[in-house]
Amino acid sequence: MVFEIRKYGDDVLKQIAKEVELSEINDEFRKFLDDMVETMYETDGIGLAAPQVGVSKRVFVCEDGSGKIRKLINPVIEPLTEETQEFEEGCLSVPGIYKKVERPKKVMLKYLNENGESVEEIAEDLLAVVVQHENDHLNGILFVEKISPMAKRLIAKKLANMKKETKRIMEENE
Repeated sequence: MVFEIRKYGDDVLKQIAKEVELSEINDEFRKFLDDMVETMYETDGIGLAAPQVGVSKRVFVCEDGSGKIRKLINPVIEPLTEETQEFEEGCLSVPGIYKKVERPKKVMLKYLNENGESVEEIAEDLLAVVVQHENDHLNGILFVEKISPMAKRLIAKKLANMKKETKRIMEENE
């Protein structure tokens, strides 16, 4: 099942997502993760966080460009280096906007997989960017909040219009 992507201006994108309890990780939850992966691919993304589909849970799915899919539950991300990289990011929830964001180049990932097992791995380069971007969603942060002040001014009108349109659609659906 392909979910509808929540857009800039939707309140769920500003919430701090809740931790997933071990008891919640069951077949139904794994189906939800599979549906998130399907949605990610159908919308041409390389990452998708649960808040982007209206579920305020600490979960995201992603791939690293090589086709390896990760399903991360309750992720914790720690920078492993002072070295940063700048990468032009976009977001399914902020369509049509692409801006450079600076992030740590190498991070330690700790999370539960879809079977509730603990996983630790080092992510660098593109994967490091993707996991940090998606993890920000779990903390109610969008990439447009991490761009330079000049870049923010350049997209301010576009974001205001996007927010207005999202609110209009939400009111129509009530």
